[in-house]
Amino acid sequence: MDNITHSVVGLGFGELVQRSLPPEADPARHQTRHRLLLTACALASNFPDLDLVFTRLAPAPLGYLLHHRGHTHTLLYLLPQAMLLLALLWALWPNARALLRESRAARRGLLLALAAGFLLHLGMDFMNNYGVHPFYPFSGAWYFGDMVYIIEPVFWVAFGVPLAMAAPSRRMRIVLLSVLPVVLLYVTMHGYLGWASFDALMALGGAVAALRFMHMHSRRALLLALGVALAFVGVQASASYKARQAVTAALVLQDPQARVLDVALTAFPSQPLCWSFTSIESDGKTYQLRRGHLSLAPALLPPRECPAALTADAAQEMAGTVPGVLVSGSWQGDVAALRARAAADCQLAAWLRFARMPAVDADQASDLRFASTPRGNFTTLLLAPKPECPYSVPAWGMPRADLLGAAQ
Repeated sequence: MDNITHSVVGLGFGELVQRSLPPEADPARHQTRHRLLLTACALASNFPDLDLVFTRLAPAPLGYLLHHRGHTHTLLYLLPQAMLLLALLWALWPNARALLRESRAARRGLLLALAAGFLLHLGMDFMNNYGVHPFYPFSGAWYFGDMVYIIEPVFWVAFGVPLAMAAPSRRMRIVLLSVLPVVLLYVTMHGYLGWASFDALMALGGAVAALRFMHMHSRRALLLALGVALAFVGVQASASYKARQAVTAALVLQDPQARVLDVALTAFPSQPLCWSFTSIESDGKTYQLRRGHLSLAPALLPPRECPAALTADAAQEMAGTVPGVLVSGSWQGDVAALRARAAADCQLAAWLRFARMPAVDADQASDLRFASTPRGNFTTLLLAPKPECPYSVPAWGMPRADLLGAAQ
């Protein structure tokens, strides 16, 4: 997820932990604990992304692909990160240090805030199609949630509204509550969000705000936010499963001889009916990648009416297959050639530890999951005739080990 979403959710959980604990006897200490728990949970929710400093360990794009969401995004390495963050808070915050020495509730709250923040980061990153490998070094396998867009306004609204209403000054509350609908309106007008989704988000924000207003000193609005977020993730997971079934069925009807190896799905923001996909299928000798998008309810919401900024260009419906599945393009490669190139080219072999949908030409390789991102395909690797082998290549599993066979 993006760091704004990580921060908003982290702050929301920090506020929920604070309101779930008994108050401190002294108002000043209570305020210190409030600030400490929000700060700790928000920092923990972003801390693993400090691995961006390691992206210079390998030339672009390998540095980013192999080291972002790398070791700091594994369960084993969350513990030293938590200890480091705890040490920094202890060393740099004298009032918090004094509070933690004397208050058992503050110590318990801080541990809960840190654990929630770090686990939230890993869990939220899992939910999109970039993936994580949380069990390294015991297993380097990638896990892809394929269920929530990397920037999700539902989380902004659900947690952002009660947080904004808890701001200390009236002016700040007004500013924060005004910014959110303006941002949502902007992304809707630019085609990233549908108008139905905009209306639903505004209704959600109104409901959370009303509950927060009626229960100013309770945690009910935050529990509602948590319930909405969990329900939304559940809906998205179910919709992702159905979208994968629809794409797989369409591919099998198109070519009954091919074996569908994988379907990578990209959700649309706050819209469980619309999905983009990249698929890979193989007959053993060749493999084919296809890109497109679909609607799970084409009679209610035709796929061409999904938010325009996130739909593939020039999409066409696959003739004689599942209604609502549109394909914008395809790419075909040779399995034996890919295996031979991977065995001979150390840069390509390193790149294949990330690539889930590899399109490898004579001079470049691209992961087609990201062919239509706003900054272009950041995964594209230019293949040199005599490549220099990158050092410090982590042992992540190859997402396409099923295709590469012994070449991995």
